[in-house]
Amino acid sequence: MSSIQAPRHIAIAGNIGAGKTTLVQKLAAHYRWKALLEAVDHNPYLEDFYEDMKAWAFPLQIFFLHSRFNQMIEIRRSPQTIIQDRTIHEDAHIFARNLRESGYLSERDYQNYFSLYQSMSSVVEPPDLLIYLRASVPRLIEQIARRGRAYESAISIGYLQDLNRLYEEWIAGYTDGKVMIIDIEHLNYLDDAEDFGKILQRIEGELFGLF
Repeated sequence: MSSIQAPRHIAIAGNIGAGKTTLVQKLAAHYRWKALLEAVDHNPYLEDFYEDMKAWAFPLQIFFLHSRFNQMIEIRRSPQTIIQDRTIHEDAHIFARNLRESGYLSERDYQNYFSLYQSMSSVVEPPDLLIYLRASVPRLIEQIARRGRAYESAISIGYLQDLNRLYEEWIAGYTDGKVMIIDIEHLNYLDDAEDFGKILQRIEGELFGLF
């Protein structure tokens, strides 16, 4: 199905360790879409953040917000279909909100951050399809351990639980466009061609009215 004309913006949403980057890369290769990945490996704040969340929460969130906004500018200008690893809205409604609720981000910094997010989000378009990868905390922990990023070893179960709760609330109230929820609990789309094929079928049904 790689020759099908697709909408120009597909986004993959989900918690840390849900498998977003893997799915983005596999879909980009299959459909010949352009992949926009999250700025993780070149993020100057991420390791410090997991060592001391309160000290580094605000600069980390600003870095991600700026990076994601630049991606939205690129998506708007691009003539080709783009698949994006996490949206600008997750940064604000899930990660920044969780940091505020947990006491790692002060109310003053949160309001400053959220005001900037609102200005940015007012000039961006929602994706043609938002794909949410739903996973239990044990599955997230398993996948985080498998990829072996040293700084992620400090992520707590409680932190992942809080993010999962906020993700479910956000998805339940999402009204900006099409949403497809994929429960990854028993899926292995990295190594299993049949599992990956099931996801392709669902995407083509959502985007192109097939099957």
